[in-house]
Amino acid sequence: MNIEELSGVVVDSAYRLHLELGPGLLESVYEIVLARVLAERGLQVERQKTIVFECHGIRFEDGFRADLLVNQCLIVEVKSVENLAPVHSKQLLTYLRLTKLPVGLLINFGSPTFKEGCKRIVNNHQDFAMSRLRVRE
Repeated sequence: MNIEELSGVVVDSAYRLHLELGPGLLESVYEIVLARVLAERGLQVERQKTIVFECHGIRFEDGFRADLLVNQCLIVEVKSVENLAPVHSKQLLTYLRLTKLPVGLLINFGSPTFKEGCKRIVNNHQDFAMSRLRVRE
């Protein structure tokens, strides 16, 4: 499964979860349930994955934690806030740059509609042929 197909599966699963649970629960609830749903769909999912990186010769063992790392190639950042702030997209883009991954999803289950709360963030990714979500930051 390529990154576009993978992100499509994650978006579909998150959309269905948003319909089922609606907004208003804690971020950790959405994260746990989404991880379970994705695992049931046959994906490898790691929650609160510690990401190690180096900067200027300094190794950071616990520089950040990805809410979900799917199939070792897609970061999913889960939020449950009334409105996403610009810093949320920048945070995910920084994670993508540090890990050298091409695509991440920022999903806010606190939004009234799923469309308002789902953003696709890309890092030097060029293959948009199969993409359904084409938001670039």
